[in-house]
Amino acid sequence: MTEPIEKNDNFFLIAGPCVVEGEAITLRIAREIKEVCDELNIPFYFKASYRKANRSSLKSFTGIGDEEALAVLQKVKDELNLPIVTDIHSDEEAAWAAKTADILQIPAFLCRQTSLLVAAAKTGRTVNIKKGQFMSPEAMGNAVEKVREAGNPHVMLTERGTTFGYQDLVVDFRGVKAMQAFDCPVVLDCTHSLQQPNQPSGVTGGRPDLIETIARAGVAVGFDGLFMETHPEPSKALSDGANMLPLSELRPLLTTLVRIRHALKP
Repeated sequence: MTEPIEKNDNFFLIAGPCVVEGEAITLRIAREIKEVCDELNIPFYFKASYRKANRSSLKSFTGIGDEEALAVLQKVKDELNLPIVTDIHSDEEAAWAAKTADILQIPAFLCRQTSLLVAAAKTGRTVNIKKGQFMSPEAMGNAVEKVREAGNPHVMLTERGTTFGYQDLVVDFRGVKAMQAFDCPVVLDCTHSLQQPNQPSGVTGGRPDLIETIARAGVAVGFDGLFMETHPEPSKALSDGANMLPLSELRPLLTTLVRIRHALKP
């Protein structure tokens, strides 16, 4: 069994690039985030997908190859002593990805996929289920129970916005209390919640200018953790660059968020 999510006086952070783009840039991003989190005493879990399987267009970048990407994540884990978060998309991927990943992430569109949740649960790794854009917070209790009934108590939920019309998402901050009622950590995805999906171009848009706003609100209302995708040059990122946080802005943002968290202590 993997260890449960670490908690201290701070929120925890899941962060990294959307997808593994190569060894050098992945290690650079992981190293820089770790440095900031160590300074601010923020438990940090490095996230990068070894493959993106839910792209809007066939022309979209999906990865450098599964084995190559997972080897890069293993190097991040070994060299920087960081726990790894990565997505899985099929039952068969669960055990394979769990050889490296400490947290198996279930994409929002697959949060009701029973066999996938059970396969992830049976690895013993923590299972992070992203709330579907079409799901109520209360309905996510069924997904949590699928993991637990498969014998794995280590489960968490991530809020990533709810579909509002065809090309926008909104976060209902009331949902954090509803999901915490399932007795599991609840995370706010501060970047995907600001996506603008279903663009005619086939490339998802976003509002990265609002990342700080939504992150501040998330800390204030009591989310246990935050999720952010970040890149040195989001405009050059190979996936989801439109809603990423520039890596250079991470330190000042996290510093502010830690101050908010400490100010709210009883």
